[in-house]
Order: sequence, then C-alpha cells, then structure tokens
Amino acid sequence: MNKRTTIEIGGVEFNLKLTLIIVLSTLLAMIDSFGHSPTGIKAYDRFIYYFIIPMAVILLLFREKPAAFGLRIGNWRTGLLFTVAGCVGMAFILWFLVRTQSMESYYKARAPEGTFYLLWITAVEYWAWEFMWRGFLLFGLASFLGAGPAILLQAVPFAFMHLGKPEFEALTTIFGGAAFGYVAWKSRSFLYPFFIHWFMVSFTYLLVIGRIG
Repeated sequence: MNKRTTIEIGGVEFNLKLTLIIVLSTLLAMIDSFGHSPTGIKAYDRFIYYFIIPMAVILLLFREKPAAFGLRIGNWRTGLLFTVAGCVGMAFILWFLVRTQSMESYYKARAPEGTFYLLWITAVEYWAWEFMWRGFLLFGLASFLGAGPAILLQAVPFAFMHLGKPEFEALTTIFGGAAFGYVAWKSRSFLYPFFIHWFMVSFTYLLVIGRIG
C-alpha cells in the first residue's frame, strides 16, 4: 500500500495506510479486551492479535519490511544501555511496590505455575504486546506524524489496556508507555522495550510467588 494512497469521504481526505494502522490496532485491542480467545490461552491469543495479524498486514498489504516497524536489532548500544538501566531501576521500584496488598494479591492470583513456563508464557505475550504498541503503532504513526506525537499517542491505548489492574499501576502506564516508546524510537527497535517489560512482569510474578526475595 502506497503511503500516498488516500480516499475522500464527504470532502475529508483520509490516508488509507494511516487509517488502517489506527483502526486495526484499536479493533484488535477491543477484541482482546472482550475476551475472544481462539487458543484458550491469553498469551497465545495476544501473539496472534498483536504479532501475527500486524505482521501479515505489513508484509501483504503494506508490502514493507518488518524492520521499518522496529523488528530489528537497531542501535544496540543505545538499546542495551536503556535495557540495563530500565531493568535495574524497575527492579528496585518493584521490590517495594509489589509488597503492597493490591499488587501482591493481583499478581499472585494470576501467576503462571512453574518458573520456566512463567518465563516462556510472559515472553510470548509481551513480545507480541510490545510489537503492537512499540513496533506497529509507534513506527507506523511516526512515519506520518513524527516521533513526538507517535510516542505519546501509542501510549494511550497501552494505558487503557491496563484498566482493571491495581490503580497505582494503571495510572502510571501513560508515562511508562511513553518511556517505552522513547526507548524504541531512540534504539530504532521494539526489542529493548520488550526486554524491559518482560523483565518487569517476570520479576513481579517471581516476587509474589516467593521464587526470589
């Protein structure tokens, strides 16, 4: 799909590629939120919704390389620096935050069984999660709107997807989502936000079930 391809409706011009990026990311998030489960396991559902489907759109409709949407090593030095700093900083914060009653009870009730399975299933889920927001949506929006608006806008649906989680966590996700977007943009890759996010979630689960700490 050519970036310049547009359609006019009632005197208003819409770019088809930008429209598809916005509509698809919105609908897939809503389908996920309504609990439609083709596999019966949320992590695998999200891998389909947030990785397989967007990747098919990139390859078959946009006819672009996935690297254009952050699926690449990128600037690994910058990415590694952000990853180490992010993991160390969040480990310190989570060490105390997870001890709160709301966080501990929420995550303990949802922790996967078995350390290896926990690490695997969270990797599957958050690989797809980060590709959708910090890959497909971020780089897709940035090609039309620029980096700043794209970093902020991709954090909005990300924040709304946290409704139902502990209040403090949900309220901070607009900032966390923007920070993840910044890391992805500066490193030119969604991989580094993925590593940070995967570490955060896995570390939280391992804390609440007593595998560490």
